[in-house]
Amino acid sequence: MTLSERIRAKGPKRILALDGGGIRGIITLEILAEIENRLREKSGRPADFVLADYFDFMAGTSTGAIIGTALSLGMTVPEIRSFYLATSREMFEEASVLRRFRYKYEDTKLSQKLHEVFGADTTLGSDRIKTLVMAVMRNATTDSPWPVTNNPFAKFNQRELPGCNLNIPLWQLVRASTAAPCFFPPEVVRVGAEEFVFIDGALTTYNNPAFQAFLMATVEPYNLNWPAGEDNILVVSIGTGTNPKADVDLQPSDMNLLYHSASLPLALMFAALNEQDFLCRVFGKCLVGDPLDSEIGDLIGKRGPVNPKLFTYLRYNAELTFKGLAELGLADIQPEDVQKIDSVENLGDLQRIGQAVAQRKVKIQDFAAFL
Repeated sequence: MTLSERIRAKGPKRILALDGGGIRGIITLEILAEIENRLREKSGRPADFVLADYFDFMAGTSTGAIIGTALSLGMTVPEIRSFYLATSREMFEEASVLRRFRYKYEDTKLSQKLHEVFGADTTLGSDRIKTLVMAVMRNATTDSPWPVTNNPFAKFNQRELPGCNLNIPLWQLVRASTAAPCFFPPEVVRVGAEEFVFIDGALTTYNNPAFQAFLMATVEPYNLNWPAGEDNILVVSIGTGTNPKADVDLQPSDMNLLYHSASLPLALMFAALNEQDFLCRVFGKCLVGDPLDSEIGDLIGKRGPVNPKLFTYLRYNAELTFKGLAELGLADIQPEDVQKIDSVENLGDLQRIGQAVAQRKVKIQDFAAFL
Protein backbone atom coordinates (compact mmCIF):
# COMPACT_ATOMS: atom_id res chain seq x y z
CA MET A 1 0.00 0.00 0.00
CA THR A 2 1.37 3.40 -0.98
CA LEU A 3 1.18 6.36 1.40
CA SER A 4 -1.61 7.90 -0.69
CA GLU A 5 -3.56 4.64 -0.55
CA ARG A 6 -3.05 4.39 3.19
CA ILE A 7 -4.26 7.96 3.72
CA ARG A 8 -7.40 7.34 1.68
CA ALA A 9 -8.15 3.86 3.05
CA LYS A 10 -11.38 3.53 5.00
CA GLY A 11 -11.39 2.72 8.68
CA PRO A 12 -10.12 4.31 11.91
CA LYS A 13 -6.93 6.38 11.89
CA ARG A 14 -4.26 6.56 14.58
CA ILE A 15 -2.06 9.58 15.36
CA LEU A 16 1.08 9.54 17.52
CA ALA A 17 2.21 12.96 18.81
CA LEU A 18 5.57 13.40 20.55
CA ASP A 19 6.65 16.46 22.58
CA GLY A 20 9.99 18.21 22.43
CA GLY A 21 12.42 18.01 25.35
CA GLY A 22 15.99 17.25 24.27
CA ILE A 23 17.61 14.20 25.80
CA ARG A 24 14.48 13.73 27.91
CA GLY A 25 13.15 12.02 24.80
CA ILE A 26 14.48 8.90 26.54
CA ILE A 27 11.35 9.10 28.73
CA THR A 28 9.23 9.06 25.57
CA LEU A 29 11.11 6.06 24.21
CA GLU A 30 10.55 3.96 27.33
CA ILE A 31 6.82 4.66 27.18
CA LEU A 32 6.79 3.85 23.47
CA ALA A 33 8.64 0.60 24.14
CA GLU A 34 5.81 -0.57 26.37
CA ILE A 35 3.19 0.50 23.83
CA GLU A 36 5.08 -1.30 21.06
CA ASN A 37 5.34 -4.48 23.15
CA ARG A 38 1.63 -4.47 24.05
CA LEU A 39 0.53 -3.83 20.46
CA ARG A 40 2.94 -6.44 19.12
CA GLU A 41 1.37 -9.06 21.39
CA LYS A 42 -2.06 -8.21 19.98
CA SER A 43 -0.92 -7.99 16.36
CA GLY A 44 -0.23 -11.67 15.78
CA ARG A 45 3.07 -10.60 14.15
CA PRO A 46 5.62 -10.83 16.95
CA ALA A 47 8.59 -11.10 14.59
CA ASP A 48 8.23 -8.02 12.40
CA PHE A 49 5.66 -5.66 13.97
CA VAL A 50 6.67 -1.98 14.21
CA LEU A 51 4.71 1.06 15.33
CA ALA A 52 4.59 2.29 11.72
CA ASP A 53 2.25 -0.65 11.09
CA TYR A 54 -0.19 0.68 13.68
CA PHE A 55 0.03 4.48 13.59
CA ASP A 56 -0.94 6.28 10.38
CA PHE A 57 0.49 9.68 11.34
CA MET A 58 3.64 10.46 13.38
CA ALA A 59 3.89 14.06 14.59
CA GLY A 60 6.87 15.36 16.57
CA THR A 61 8.62 18.48 17.74
CA SER A 62 12.39 18.68 18.37
CA THR A 63 13.45 15.38 19.97
CA GLY A 64 9.92 14.18 19.19
CA ALA A 65 10.62 14.87 15.51
CA ILE A 66 13.69 12.63 15.65
CA ILE A 67 11.73 9.80 17.26
CA GLY A 68 8.59 10.20 15.15
CA THR A 69 10.52 10.38 11.89
CA ALA A 70 12.59 7.32 12.78
CA LEU A 71 9.40 5.42 13.61
CA SER A 72 7.83 6.48 10.31
CA LEU A 73 10.77 4.83 8.51
CA GLY A 74 9.93 1.53 10.18
CA MET A 75 12.53 1.54 12.96
CA THR A 76 11.69 -0.27 16.19
CA VAL A 77 11.73 1.52 19.53
CA PRO A 78 14.75 -0.49 20.78
CA GLU A 79 16.68 0.60 17.67
CA ILE A 80 15.93 4.26 18.34
CA ARG A 81 16.68 3.87 22.04
CA SER A 82 20.07 2.33 21.19
CA PHE A 83 20.79 5.30 18.91
CA TYR A 84 20.02 7.76 21.73
CA LEU A 85 22.04 5.90 24.35
CA ALA A 86 25.04 5.37 22.06
CA THR A 87 25.26 8.84 20.58
CA SER A 88 23.81 11.28 23.12
CA ARG A 89 27.17 12.47 24.42
CA GLU A 90 28.47 12.95 20.87
CA MET A 91 25.38 14.92 19.84
CA PHE A 92 25.83 17.26 22.81
CA GLU A 93 29.38 18.23 21.88
CA GLU A 94 30.40 21.48 23.58
CA ALA A 95 31.10 24.39 21.27
CA SER A 96 34.45 26.15 21.23
CA VAL A 97 34.98 28.93 23.74
CA LEU A 98 34.63 31.60 21.06
CA ARG A 99 31.26 30.26 19.96
CA ARG A 100 29.68 29.73 23.36
CA PHE A 101 28.30 33.24 23.51
CA ARG A 102 26.05 32.15 20.59
CA TYR A 103 25.29 28.51 21.38
CA LYS A 104 26.37 25.82 23.82
CA TYR A 105 26.82 22.83 21.52
CA GLU A 106 28.19 22.20 18.05
CA ASP A 107 25.79 20.72 15.49
CA THR A 108 28.31 18.87 13.30
CA LYS A 109 28.03 15.49 14.99
CA LEU A 110 24.27 15.82 15.43
CA SER A 111 23.92 16.45 11.70
CA GLN A 112 26.19 13.50 10.92
CA LYS A 113 24.12 11.19 13.10
CA LEU A 114 20.89 12.34 11.46
CA HIS A 115 22.51 11.68 8.06
CA GLU A 116 23.29 8.14 9.20
CA VAL A 117 19.84 7.40 10.59
CA PHE A 118 17.69 8.99 7.89
CA GLY A 119 20.01 8.85 4.88
CA ALA A 120 21.73 11.81 3.26
CA ASP A 121 19.60 11.51 0.11
CA THR A 122 16.25 10.69 1.74
CA THR A 123 13.74 13.49 1.16
CA LEU A 124 10.45 14.28 2.85
CA GLY A 125 8.70 12.75 -0.15
CA SER A 126 10.66 9.48 -0.07
CA ASP A 127 8.85 6.17 -0.54
CA ARG A 128 10.88 4.87 2.41
CA ILE A 129 8.53 6.71 4.76
CA LYS A 130 5.71 4.35 5.70
CA THR A 131 3.35 6.83 7.39
CA LEU A 132 2.36 10.45 7.40
CA VAL A 133 5.00 12.36 9.34
CA MET A 134 5.13 15.89 10.68
CA ALA A 135 8.10 17.85 12.04
CA VAL A 136 7.47 21.18 13.74
CA MET A 137 9.96 24.03 13.46
CA ARG A 138 9.95 27.81 13.68
CA ASN A 139 10.85 29.77 10.57
CA ALA A 140 12.79 32.68 12.06
CA THR A 141 13.01 34.33 8.62
CA THR A 142 9.23 34.67 8.30
CA ASP A 143 8.55 34.65 12.07
CA SER A 144 6.07 31.78 11.76
CA PRO A 145 5.61 28.20 12.93
CA TRP A 146 6.12 25.57 10.25
CA PRO A 147 4.46 22.19 10.94
CA VAL A 148 5.73 20.44 7.79
CA THR A 149 4.30 17.09 6.64
CA ASN A 150 4.77 14.63 3.79
CA ASN A 151 1.03 14.71 3.03
CA PRO A 152 1.00 14.26 -0.76
CA PHE A 153 -2.25 16.24 -1.03
CA ALA A 154 -0.99 19.31 0.87
CA LYS A 155 -0.81 22.66 -0.93
CA PHE A 156 2.98 23.05 -0.78
CA ASN A 157 3.72 19.37 -1.48
CA GLN A 158 2.72 19.36 -5.14
CA ARG A 159 5.58 18.04 -7.27
CA GLU A 160 5.17 20.67 -10.00
CA LEU A 161 6.00 23.46 -7.53
CA PRO A 162 9.64 24.68 -7.72
CA GLY A 163 9.62 24.96 -3.92
CA CYS A 164 7.87 21.64 -3.23
CA ASN A 165 8.46 20.72 0.42
CA LEU A 166 8.73 17.03 -0.47
CA ASN A 167 12.14 17.74 -2.02
CA ILE A 168 13.67 18.92 1.28
CA PRO A 169 16.18 16.46 2.81
CA LEU A 170 14.49 14.62 5.66
CA TRP A 171 17.50 14.84 7.98
CA GLN A 172 17.63 18.62 7.54
CA LEU A 173 13.99 19.13 8.52
CA VAL A 174 14.57 17.09 11.67
CA ARG A 175 17.77 19.01 12.40
CA ALA A 176 15.86 22.30 12.01
CA SER A 177 13.20 21.10 14.44
CA THR A 178 15.90 20.39 17.05
CA ALA A 179 17.80 23.70 16.73
CA ALA A 180 17.11 24.88 20.26
CA PRO A 181 18.28 28.51 20.69
CA CYS A 182 21.26 28.88 23.05
CA PHE A 183 21.91 25.14 22.71
CA PHE A 184 22.45 24.59 18.96
CA PRO A 185 22.99 26.90 15.99
CA PRO A 186 20.01 27.47 13.66
CA GLU A 187 19.58 25.45 10.47
CA VAL A 188 19.44 27.13 7.05
CA VAL A 189 17.16 25.23 4.68
CA ARG A 190 16.73 25.88 0.97
CA VAL A 191 13.13 25.61 -0.23
CA GLY A 192 13.12 26.07 -3.98
CA ALA A 193 14.99 29.29 -4.74
CA GLU A 194 14.67 30.66 -1.21
CA GLU A 195 16.66 30.07 1.96
CA PHE A 196 15.10 30.20 5.42
CA VAL A 197 16.60 30.18 8.90
CA PHE A 198 14.90 27.64 11.14
CA ILE A 199 15.02 27.06 14.89
CA ASP A 200 13.49 24.58 17.31
CA GLY A 201 9.76 23.95 17.00
CA ALA A 202 9.54 24.14 20.79
CA LEU A 203 9.60 27.92 20.27
CA THR A 204 6.09 27.72 18.82
CA THR A 205 2.76 26.77 20.38
CA TYR A 206 3.32 23.21 19.12
CA ASN A 207 6.00 21.85 21.46
CA ASN A 208 3.18 19.42 22.15
CA PRO A 209 1.93 18.86 18.57
CA ALA A 210 -1.10 16.69 19.40
CA PHE A 211 -3.99 19.05 18.68
CA GLN A 212 -2.28 20.51 15.61
CA ALA A 213 -1.86 16.98 14.23
CA PHE A 214 -5.58 16.34 14.73
CA LEU A 215 -6.40 19.60 12.93
CA MET A 216 -4.11 18.71 10.02
CA ALA A 217 -5.88 15.37 9.75
CA THR A 218 -9.39 16.84 9.67
CA VAL A 219 -9.45 20.50 8.54
CA GLU A 220 -10.37 20.83 4.86
CA PRO A 221 -7.48 23.00 3.53
CA TYR A 222 -4.94 20.36 4.61
CA ASN A 223 -6.67 17.92 2.20
CA LEU A 224 -6.56 14.81 4.39
CA ASN A 225 -10.18 15.13 5.54
CA TRP A 226 -10.25 12.18 7.91
CA PRO A 227 -13.69 11.77 9.51
CA ALA A 228 -13.70 12.91 13.13
CA GLY A 229 -15.28 10.85 15.91
CA GLU A 230 -14.46 8.91 19.05
CA ASP A 231 -14.30 5.67 17.05
CA ASN A 232 -12.66 7.21 13.98
CA ILE A 233 -9.45 8.82 15.28
CA LEU A 234 -7.11 7.88 18.13
CA VAL A 235 -4.55 10.46 19.29
CA VAL A 236 -1.76 9.14 21.51
CA SER A 237 0.33 11.97 22.98
CA ILE A 238 3.58 11.42 24.88
CA GLY A 239 5.54 14.03 26.82
CA THR A 240 9.15 14.26 27.95
CA GLY A 241 8.35 15.33 31.51
CA THR A 242 7.12 18.62 32.87
CA ASN A 243 8.81 20.89 35.40
CA PRO A 244 6.26 23.27 36.92
CA LYS A 245 8.09 25.70 39.16
CA ALA A 246 6.59 27.51 42.12
CA ASP A 247 8.54 30.21 43.96
CA VAL A 248 6.72 31.17 47.14
CA ASP A 249 9.55 33.53 48.07
CA LEU A 250 9.45 35.51 44.82
CA GLN A 251 9.51 39.27 45.34
CA PRO A 252 8.60 41.94 42.75
CA SER A 253 12.11 43.33 43.08
CA ASP A 254 13.52 39.97 41.90
CA MET A 255 11.82 40.31 38.52
CA ASN A 256 14.50 42.11 36.55
CA LEU A 257 15.63 41.76 32.93
CA LEU A 258 17.76 38.69 33.65
CA TYR A 259 14.88 37.03 35.50
CA HIS A 260 12.47 37.61 32.61
CA SER A 261 14.93 36.56 29.89
CA ALA A 262 15.51 33.26 31.66
CA SER A 263 11.98 32.50 32.82
CA LEU A 264 9.61 33.84 30.16
CA PRO A 265 10.51 31.45 27.28
CA LEU A 266 10.15 28.41 29.55
CA ALA A 267 6.92 29.75 31.05
CA LEU A 268 5.41 30.33 27.60
CA MET A 269 6.52 26.87 26.38
CA PHE A 270 4.98 25.20 29.44
CA ALA A 271 1.73 27.14 29.00
CA ALA A 272 1.52 26.28 25.30
CA LEU A 273 2.20 22.61 25.98
CA ASN A 274 -0.56 22.50 28.57
CA GLU A 275 -2.97 24.36 26.28
CA GLN A 276 -2.52 21.77 23.53
CA ASP A 277 -3.12 19.01 26.09
CA PHE A 278 -6.17 20.84 27.46
CA LEU A 279 -7.67 21.26 23.97
CA CYS A 280 -7.20 17.56 23.27
CA ARG A 281 -9.00 16.64 26.50
CA VAL A 282 -11.85 19.09 25.83
CA PHE A 283 -12.52 18.05 22.24
CA GLY A 284 -11.33 14.45 22.60
CA LYS A 285 -12.52 11.59 24.77
CA CYS A 286 -9.69 11.40 27.28
CA LEU A 287 -8.98 7.92 28.66
CA VAL A 288 -5.49 8.51 30.11
CA GLY A 289 -3.87 11.64 31.53
CA ASP A 290 -2.61 13.19 34.75
CA PRO A 291 -4.52 16.13 36.28
CA LEU A 292 -3.82 19.38 34.45
CA ASP A 293 -4.52 21.56 37.48
CA SER A 294 -6.45 21.51 40.74
CA GLU A 295 -9.60 23.01 39.19
CA ILE A 296 -10.25 20.93 36.07
CA GLY A 297 -8.45 17.72 37.08
CA ASP A 298 -7.78 15.18 34.34
CA LEU A 299 -11.10 15.70 32.44
CA ILE A 300 -11.55 11.94 32.07
CA GLY A 301 -15.27 11.33 31.61
CA LYS A 302 -16.07 15.05 31.66
CA ARG A 303 -18.34 16.87 29.20
CA GLY A 304 -17.22 19.64 26.87
CA PRO A 305 -18.61 21.77 24.03
CA VAL A 306 -19.01 18.78 21.67
CA ASN A 307 -20.82 15.52 22.31
CA PRO A 308 -19.85 12.96 21.23
CA LYS A 309 -16.17 13.92 21.24
CA LEU A 310 -14.12 14.33 18.07
CA PHE A 311 -11.47 11.69 18.80
CA THR A 312 -10.17 9.36 21.51
CA TYR A 313 -7.19 10.70 23.43
CA LEU A 314 -4.42 9.11 25.52
CA ARG A 315 -1.77 11.29 27.21
CA TYR A 316 1.35 9.90 28.92
CA ASN A 317 3.76 12.12 30.80
CA ALA A 318 5.66 12.57 34.07
CA GLU A 319 6.09 15.46 36.49
CA LEU A 320 9.80 15.94 37.20
CA THR A 321 9.40 17.32 40.72
CA PHE A 322 9.97 15.76 44.13
CA LYS A 323 6.23 15.08 44.39
CA GLY A 324 5.88 13.70 40.88
CA LEU A 325 8.90 11.42 41.13
CA ALA A 326 7.83 10.15 44.54
CA GLU A 327 4.42 9.21 43.12
CA LEU A 328 6.25 7.11 40.53
CA GLY A 329 8.21 5.37 43.29
CA LEU A 330 11.40 7.23 42.35
CA ALA A 331 12.00 9.44 45.38
CA ASP A 332 15.74 8.70 45.13
CA ILE A 333 16.02 10.71 41.89
CA GLN A 334 16.89 14.38 42.31
CA PRO A 335 14.60 16.52 40.13
CA GLU A 336 17.38 18.90 39.10
CA ASP A 337 19.30 15.93 37.66
CA VAL A 338 16.58 15.11 35.12
CA GLN A 339 14.93 18.44 34.35
CA LYS A 340 17.47 19.84 31.90
CA ILE A 341 17.11 19.05 28.20
CA ASP A 342 20.85 18.28 27.99
CA SER A 343 21.01 16.01 31.05
CA VAL A 344 23.11 13.36 29.27
CA GLU A 345 24.79 12.27 32.51
CA ASN A 346 21.48 10.98 33.85
CA LEU A 347 20.24 8.73 31.06
CA GLY A 348 19.69 5.85 33.46
CA ASP A 349 17.39 7.90 35.67
CA LEU A 350 15.49 9.20 32.65
CA GLN A 351 14.96 5.61 31.53
CA ARG A 352 13.67 4.66 34.97
CA ILE A 353 11.16 7.51 34.84
CA GLY A 354 9.86 6.43 31.44
CA GLN A 355 9.65 2.81 32.54
CA ALA A 356 7.74 3.77 35.70
CA VAL A 357 5.22 5.79 33.68
CA ALA A 358 4.83 2.93 31.20
CA GLN A 359 4.30 0.28 33.86
CA ARG A 360 1.69 2.33 35.69
CA LYS A 361 -0.21 3.91 32.84
CA VAL A 362 0.03 1.93 29.59
CA LYS A 363 -2.92 -0.46 29.41
CA ILE A 364 -3.89 -2.31 26.24
CA GLN A 365 -7.60 -1.90 26.99
CA ASP A 366 -7.26 1.83 26.32
CA PHE A 367 -6.40 0.93 22.73
CA ALA A 368 -9.23 -1.61 22.46
CA ALA A 369 -11.44 0.31 20.00
CA PHE A 370 -8.47 0.71 17.63
CA LEU A 371 -7.00 -2.80 17.59
